[in-house]
Amino acid sequence: MSREQIEHTIIRVLRIVGILFFVLMVAFPFYWMIVSSLRPLEEILMNPANLGLDLGKIDLSAYYDVLFDHGFVRYILNSLYVSIITVVLSLALATAGGYAVTRLRFRGQSFMSYSILIVYMFPAIVLVIPLYVIFSHMGLRDSINVLILVYLAQTLPVALFMLRSYFKTLPLEMEHAGLIDGCTRFGVIWRIIIPLSAPALASVALYTFMIAWNEFLFAFMFLDTPDKFTLSRGIVQLAGSVHLSKQLVMAASVLVTLPILLLFLFFERYLVRGMTSGAMKG
Repeated sequence: MSREQIEHTIIRVLRIVGILFFVLMVAFPFYWMIVSSLRPLEEILMNPANLGLDLGKIDLSAYYDVLFDHGFVRYILNSLYVSIITVVLSLALATAGGYAVTRLRFRGQSFMSYSILIVYMFPAIVLVIPLYVIFSHMGLRDSINVLILVYLAQTLPVALFMLRSYFKTLPLEMEHAGLIDGCTRFGVIWRIIIPLSAPALASVALYTFMIAWNEFLFAFMFLDTPDKFTLSRGIVQLAGSVHLSKQLVMAASVLVTLPILLLFLFFERYLVRGMTSGAMKG
């Protein structure tokens, strides 16, 4: 075996070991969370270090308690409402804004095009206190609609940037043909741009949904009424109840994580295409 082949083999082995290590680091907490939520409470108390799962002793009572006894059905509905409205508004505004910045000519276009991400440069911890004070004085705090506004401000800059880069890769000839055939600008966007931009729109929708579904800081600061809690806020309240078992916290964590995981696996091919399509131009 030549020296080059030995080096190539070593690199391949190291790469495989590195990938397996990072997969294990990511998958182990999720596995431990699922196992802890399905094991009977007596076994957890007697042998908390056991990572095995006896399929004949699977206990789903923690999920029932979390959903119906601790109000997580309401939290799920609140999170779905906030996330879906945020996704719809973000997609609509980002599509219109990205098309305007890419195709239309107006004063300040260059500045707007390159300053889209300026808002995103400010970390959430810097903004939360001023927003808390402003919304408190305006009487708007403790409202899930305020969360939608905040999440929209968080996700819209990146959504605009992603769609702007994607729109630059679309051929102008198709839009010109649509305009010649009698389409308005809105008709061009609806009938040409949106169908051609399905991968980018799917990746933006998934990104926006993940942010709105998982966000904790603003939900923790702005929401006080339990009926308005989102999932992340509800888990913190559940974890703070010292008299409850950690089995319930693990079950609640699975309920938060599983939808995002399933969505990511379903939209993964669109996410990759949408993230890389604008890499060659723009």
